Order: sequence, then C-alpha cells, then structure tokens
Amino acid sequence: MCGLLAMPGCGRYADFTLPPPPPGPEIRFEWEVREAPVMAQGAAGSWDSSDVLNPSIIRQGGAYLNLYSGFDGRTWRTGAAFSNDGIAWSGRAPILAPDPSTWEGSYIAANGSALVWRGAIWYWYQAGSPPRIGLARSMDGRRWTKRTAPVLDLGPRGSWDERGLGDPYVIEAGDRLYMFYLGVDRARRQRLGVARSDDGVAWTKLRSNPVLGLGDPGAFDEVGLGEPAVWSSNGHYWMLYTGRDRNEVRRIGLAESRDGVRWTRSDRAAVLAGRQPWNRKVVCDPTLETSRDGVRVWFGGGNAARPDERIDGQIGYAFLRAIALP
Repeated sequence: MCGLLAMPGCGRYADFTLPPPPPGPEIRFEWEVREAPVMAQGAAGSWDSSDVLNPSIIRQGGAYLNLYSGFDGRTWRTGAAFSNDGIAWSGRAPILAPDPSTWEGSYIAANGSALVWRGAIWYWYQAGSPPRIGLARSMDGRRWTKRTAPVLDLGPRGSWDERGLGDPYVIEAGDRLYMFYLGVDRARRQRLGVARSDDGVAWTKLRSNPVLGLGDPGAFDEVGLGEPAVWSSNGHYWMLYTGRDRNEVRRIGLAESRDGVRWTRSDRAAVLAGRQPWNRKVVCDPTLETSRDGVRVWFGGGNAARPDERIDGQIGYAFLRAIALP
C-alpha cells in the first residue's frame, strides 16, 4: 500500500472535492466555429513542420501567449507564439525541448498546460518514457527553468495510471491548484483523473480516480479520453475533452460536475466534430478563456485518423456561447 511520502510508482492520495463553483442560472452552449485554422505548420524542415497541436493560451500583459506543441517528424517540442486578438499569431519559436540526459528522454517535452500564478508563468508538460508530468517556470515566456524530476509520477501496480500520465490541465480554485490529466493503465485504457496541490510541485491524487471513464460501445469516446480543459460557472464545473472512437477519429465532448470530482457526460453542448478538410478526422486538444457570454476555445485538428502524430495538425478557434435555459 502507498504511504504518505511519494515514492517511485507510488504517491500521495486523498479524498477531496473542489470548492463550490460560482452560482448562476442554468445554461446550455452552442458552438460557433471558425472554418479556417488560426495556426498552420511551420516551413518545411522546421521544428514544427509536421504537426502544430496542443495550444495552451494565457494572457501576458495585454497580449496572448500560446505555448503549443510542434513536431518535426522525430521530436515534440513546446513553442511560443504571441497575438493581440487570439487569431493572428506571430513570433513563433521553440522554447522547450526534451533533454535526453534526464528523465525526459529524447521524444517529447510538450502537451502542456500554462498558468499565470504567483507572479510567474507555470507550465506543466508531458515528457519521458513512460510519460509523466514535468514543470517549467518563466518570468517572461521566453526563458524557462525546468525542475529536475517529474512533479506527477506513475501510479502503483494495477492502478488506472500505472503505465503513463499526460495531457495536464491546471486550474486555480480557492487557495489550491487542481490538475486534470490523462492516465493509462496496463490494458492501455486512457481515462481522466484529478490531483490537487498547494504549491504546484507536490501533488495529491484523488483516491477514487479516474473521474471520467470510457464511453459506451459505439460512442465517440469509446476507446479513449484525453486533453481535458476545465472551467467553472453557473453552479457547475465544465470539462471539454477529446474522445477517440475505434477508427481513431477524434472529437471534443462536454462533461459537467457539481463538485469537480463526480463527472457526467453532458448534452448541453453538441459533440464538436471536424467539418472542414483540414480537421475532418481529428478535433482535439481544447484550451480556453472564459468571457461574460461564453468561452473562447482553441483546439487542434487534423486530416488523418492516427492516434498521436503525423495528422497534418493545425490549430483552430471556436466560441462556445452560453445560452440561459428558460
């Protein structure tokens, strides 16, 4: 049995819920999707020439900072781009690469979640084999310092996240941080769980994880879940997440919760599927910014039904409009 101190393949566990979400009238949502992508692949031979996916977008000063994943056919890196409106992006450059001399290995340091917290930019990302969650911090979005060890490690033998962790999404609620993330078990099932932290470094996993499991046979998410994006409003926590079907077609669904721990699939928004040639097989990787009348959503998309890469990945934009129920 796992003790209180973190050890390889073990860790801290607790029973908890998130703070009560802000109140408000009951709502539903409608998608308004921009047809063209807002960020395409880089030039041939560049670090992001194959796929551009996994946006994580925050406000930095008066502009947006997008920490996104770029793939060149061999390595996934995290890059940065800047925008005044969230649509036109410039200044693209790689900022984090995997370090083969450390636990990260040589394949990936990407698929991350950014948050402005305690006067700095915090970025939790996926790296290593098996994959785990690391942390980098920056004051300006360009110069970064990594921690030397993962901050969220594999679960114990037989657990739902024994074989891998990925796709972190971190929110602040009350006086704590909460990380929603993907876990992989020995049957290769991909489900979603949550952990909490007081300092962004030491994390305690929910004892009853996972919080959202596979969909029913024939559902858009029957094979796997990933890439959660969470916010709170109107008496609920809401989660956009990626679902995979048996043909490796990916779409984005909605789940809802009153306490951030007990989640159910929601019909208050349609499942978002790709409708354009550039994203007809894959819609994935949501990240969001809340507004008074809804949620700005950036997402990844591709035209090849593959589970991870070489999907001609690009980044799109949508607005999820909130509509009060009668």
